[in-house]
Amino acid sequence: MKIEISEIANLPSRFGTFKIQSFKEGIKEHLVIFKEPLGEIPLVRVHSECLTGDSIGSLKCDCRDQLEFALSTIEKNGGMVIYLRQEGRNIGLLNKVNAYALQDKGFNTIEANHQLGFLDDERTYEMVEFILDYFKITKIKLLTNNPKKIESLKNIDIVERIPVIIPSNKFNAGYLKTKKEQMGHLL
Repeated sequence: MKIEISEIANLPSRFGTFKIQSFKEGIKEHLVIFKEPLGEIPLVRVHSECLTGDSIGSLKCDCRDQLEFALSTIEKNGGMVIYLRQEGRNIGLLNKVNAYALQDKGFNTIEANHQLGFLDDERTYEMVEFILDYFKITKIKLLTNNPKKIESLKNIDIVERIPVIIPSNKFNAGYLKTKKEQMGHLL
């Protein structure tokens, strides 16, 4: 597949001043947010889009808190956030809202996905390897709790996993429990 790559632009934000670059894969436009120097073994957060959490501040998940933790950490230390357009574990916004409605009826996040005909997690990470290769990065310190991300990056040397531990709240405690107990997240 052909990947279109934007120019690099400056992005001043409430977390610091970063550089950004977009990678267009078909209809999906992914974003790399980075702070130089990247160093020989940069900090990297692979973050999947979560409109409800990242933009609206939903308390049903920990996505926004993880993203903010990553941006703050990278502002201090250098590194990058690879922001993948994979809303709702890659089931799309419409299906994510339908999954939320099922969760309101008592299904957990995995059961809701199954009710809609999806796997536990439909995300893929090939684009991450493409982006890291583009930046000539072969070794990283990965900010993650998700073992699937670690396993999926076969061509990248992950020299350290840095946990992203976020306090739970009454709205996401069950969600985090499901991630830990059924998806193997390292919480």
